[in-house]
Amino acid sequence: MDIVNKQTRSRYMSGIRSKNTRPEVSIRKELHRRGYRYRLHSRKLPGKPDVVLTKYRTVVLVNGCFWHMHGCKLFKLPQTRTDFWREKLEGNVKRDLRNKDLLNQSGWRVFVVWECGVKIKKQNAVEQAVDAFETWLDTECMNGEYPADS
Repeated sequence: MDIVNKQTRSRYMSGIRSKNTRPEVSIRKELHRRGYRYRLHSRKLPGKPDVVLTKYRTVVLVNGCFWHMHGCKLFKLPQTRTDFWREKLEGNVKRDLRNKDLLNQSGWRVFVVWECGVKIKKQNAVEQAVDAFETWLDTECMNGEYPADS
């Protein structure tokens, strides 16, 4: 059972953004501070990636743990309308995999930053995420993520 009424829940859900979220903006600011230049939400690429680093043929996706079913403490399947939410969220995960495959097939590298990795209370969490990105960028791997222990 939900702890708020339908109108309140609807208002809460309508306030959730898919672009320019706090974690995404903080990652972008740190990338820019370190000298990376990028495009945002390119419609030319599958899934309209959050950050597109054309020079490196790399995209950075900043994923919310709930919306992309990350296996961390921030994800919990809702107890109301469970079938609806499971279907919706599993659809998001399938779309993520399809878009990642399409990007890889086109020669694009994909780095995923999970919300839980930058939302933690550590003062330098965003810097650590971008450090991990820079380390990954020096490798030949097509896909990477932070935190990597997921």
